[in-house]
Amino acid sequence: MSRHLQRKGILVLSKADAKKERDFELEFLSSLSLSQRFSMMETKSQELKSLLTENGHRKSPAIIKRK
Repeated sequence: MSRHLQRKGILVLSKADAKKERDFELEFLSSLSLSQRFSMMETKSQELKSLLTENGHRKSPAIIKRK
């Protein structure tokens, strides 16, 4: 039997359960205000942009002239 505990915003499952994980995430997101959700989205976007830049994936493609 799968048992889960919710402590301070952490979901603990005895085995993987996608439905419980999804329900937990949706419950958390619905508890946030609209401005909190946008703030979290902006923070994650900046984090992703930083990771892409660090790994060389945000550079513009070079223009190669053919002879």
